[in-house]
Amino acid sequence: MSPPASGELHGVHAVVTRATSGLGLAMARALLGEGATVAIAARQTPRLERTGARLRADGLAAEPLPLDVRGPASVARAAEAIRAGRRSTPSSTAPASTCAPSTAAFSVPRSPSGRSSRRDGGDVVATNLTGYFLVARAFAPVLVKQGRGRFVTVTMSHETMRRRGFVPYGPSRAGAESRSLIMTEGLRPHGIAVNLLLPGGATLTEMIPDGLPEEQRSALPPTKVMGPPIVFLASAEADGLTGERIVAADWRQWLAARRGDRTP
Repeated sequence: MSPPASGELHGVHAVVTRATSGLGLAMARALLGEGATVAIAARQTPRLERTGARLRADGLAAEPLPLDVRGPASVARAAEAIRAGRRSTPSSTAPASTCAPSTAAFSVPRSPSGRSSRRDGGDVVATNLTGYFLVARAFAPVLVKQGRGRFVTVTMSHETMRRRGFVPYGPSRAGAESRSLIMTEGLRPHGIAVNLLLPGGATLTEMIPDGLPEEQRSALPPTKVMGPPIVFLASAEADGLTGERIVAADWRQWLAARRGDRTP
């Protein structure tokens, strides 16, 4: 049983994509734990319903939202469901944000030659680049109409984007980050924030290969490392913050520096 929500995010409504596992689920739990209402968005599978039911059984305000980021029609239906529900925020990426969580760097299946197949490569690009574009295009008008809101794009380290053999995974993530930076300026006049959030290294998700040595697995941080920064980005303290690239592993130092800058 989860601890009762603290209420810091009471009244915040968020949509978290790919939220039935890994980074997405960790961020959704963190938002829910602070009192937010969260649409758990993922492909329509039994796991989506099970995840929503498990979170609600813990007393958390989770709502399953069928959404396949690869399909324009699916994304449009999800955005319309949010619009019709008059939620104040679609989070990723949160009024908190739309979050499009990333997967771990081990997610691209490879052929014996070390190259991704065309089919695998196409799915990676459709999910990690085109999917980000479709979600942003569908949800931005919802936020613009209400005059406020936040997008959070979950990204990856620049080193991983350039790592040998990480095609098409690295380029797809680089494209998604570029899209977010462009969105930042396009949505700034409308009062919509766009920020980037990354773990700062591989985290212990289901995408980590089973064959990874135990000493390496135990050294990986859990996905909950994303919790504190995503709660901050959905909170009143982040009002006016846009265009930031936040590394979850360095979160405490980043926040201390930010708060220090505000000290007279």
